[in-house]
Amino acid sequence: MTSAEIVRITSGQLEEVNSKLEKLTPHQIIRWAHESFGEGRIAVLSAMQEAGCILCHMVQESGLSGRMDVIFVDTGVNFLETIETAERVSSTYGLKLVTLKPERTMEQQIAEEGVLYLSKEGQKRCCHLRKKVPLQQIIGKYDALLVSLRRGSGGKRSDVPVLAIDGELNLLRIHPIALMSDEEMDQYLVQHKVIVNPLHAQGYPTVSCNRCTTPVLPGEDDRAGRWRHLENADKYCNINPTDRKRHGDNSDFVELATETVVKILNFDI
Repeated sequence: MTSAEIVRITSGQLEEVNSKLEKLTPHQIIRWAHESFGEGRIAVLSAMQEAGCILCHMVQESGLSGRMDVIFVDTGVNFLETIETAERVSSTYGLKLVTLKPERTMEQQIAEEGVLYLSKEGQKRCCHLRKKVPLQQIIGKYDALLVSLRRGSGGKRSDVPVLAIDGELNLLRIHPIALMSDEEMDQYLVQHKVIVNPLHAQGYPTVSCNRCTTPVLPGEDDRAGRWRHLENADKYCNINPTDRKRHGDNSDFVELATETVVKILNFDI
């Protein structure tokens, strides 16, 4: 592409589009996204937790099996159950599994930098190295990612928009199930017999790396099992841009093909 074919789109410009997308069903949002960004330019990003597995199932239900990648970051210290879930979900729902890995194994990282996840600052660096950096491999390959964040999760995600800017990866993040409640999610899982990570039935409401994730006790917050060994730790790894401070003006932006931006901004229902 030449520079003339590229145009900037800002978070401020997405406000009207988001108000329209919120009126659609998750399946309608998925089909809109595929049509807007085009074959091969959109993928699913999933950590293979319940919501991510639901999203992969919805892609199949939307008639897009075999036409979309599912991006999975293998940190090198995932639970075996998570790895197996990624393989089952991708094969069953007809999504090509694209596995991204850190440059170093955990053993190599520890040999060079020590056991980072034992301190708050070290934990942030460990998440950066093993979760965020691997995602940089997809820069330029996709213009959008379907992601399973929900407002019903609460906390930093209580106001997650359907469509959000990811300036670091220069793409848009689309959250088709942003408005899905806990009750609706549970109903969908049962009704469609969605493949899920077996760790959820073993006391893990959320699942991440095996070094920093533990089961939770009845009555505890769902994210209490994250970094339990770090007192007053932030329970988010902040790989999702919407988990960090975001702007509602023109300071957040991505640069995409003019044709794609026109489709997004001119979307109507």
